[in-house]
Amino acid sequence: MLSERLQIEIDEGSGFCFGVTTAIKKAEEELAKGGSLYCLGDIVHNGMEVERLHAMGLVTITHDDLKRLHDVKVLLRAHGEPPETYELARQNNIEIIDATCPVVLQLQRRIKRQYENSLVEMSSEGHAQIVIFGKNGHAEVLGLVGQTKGNAIVVENIEDVKRLDFNHDIYLYSQTTKSLDEFHRIIQYIQAHISPSATFKSFDTICRQVANRMPNIASFATRHDLVLFVSGRKSSNGRVLFNECRSVNPNSHQIESACEIDMSWTQGVKTVGICGATSTPKWLMEECRDYLVLHQ
Repeated sequence: MLSERLQIEIDEGSGFCFGVTTAIKKAEEELAKGGSLYCLGDIVHNGMEVERLHAMGLVTITHDDLKRLHDVKVLLRAHGEPPETYELARQNNIEIIDATCPVVLQLQRRIKRQYENSLVEMSSEGHAQIVIFGKNGHAEVLGLVGQTKGNAIVVENIEDVKRLDFNHDIYLYSQTTKSLDEFHRIIQYIQAHISPSATFKSFDTICRQVANRMPNIASFATRHDLVLFVSGRKSSNGRVLFNECRSVNPNSHQIESACEIDMSWTQGVKTVGICGATSTPKWLMEECRDYLVLHQ
């Protein structure tokens, strides 16, 4: 949309990924039926969208809360859950509304299969290491590690990779929303250090819908004098994409909502680009655009 003074563009490639869109749609459909619906953790790492769904009746709970609930409906968000969550739900007669992203679900199955195969093949010389490149404690990573009964090793950076045992087999996977470049750097490091007697296999499990946003958002950010990156600060994907914006356009600001916009940022600016993470709703970016139009 163009205003008289500022040219404002919303990035068409930003906004919810397929997995988040599906999870929110499932939540809205269940809430429309009436009755209570619980969600295990924030349905999306965006406070404004979470508040919107809370107003419709969605109740966010923790894993501790889940242990105390019985005979209710609980939605599992796109990030996925470990097997223990499903078993607890079965024990407590909880109906699961499973909104795990298909990409994450496929990755969980691959890691579980690899873990089970590793147990069969394990010899007296040692065991294979299932390694996940991801953020420790992230919901998706907890679900992935759960497929190995807690035995997978999570690495966040090269320093973590240095602590692996390079004399034993390594099978490397990635959290679906991690940086492709970082993943390749970790692969190169392991290849350079793995023992000739050990096997190393890497599996590119990064979601392309997310990975492709890196070059696209960088291109978008270079086209504008000012970039407003709209994202919840809890969003792992948001941090990665915002850093990419800022690396190509230092005049980039991360905001969670329109009320955080400082109009002094627009001084001397002709074009403003508004973009966001895979957890950023389109309506929120549109609110930021409308705020700029109203206050310029």
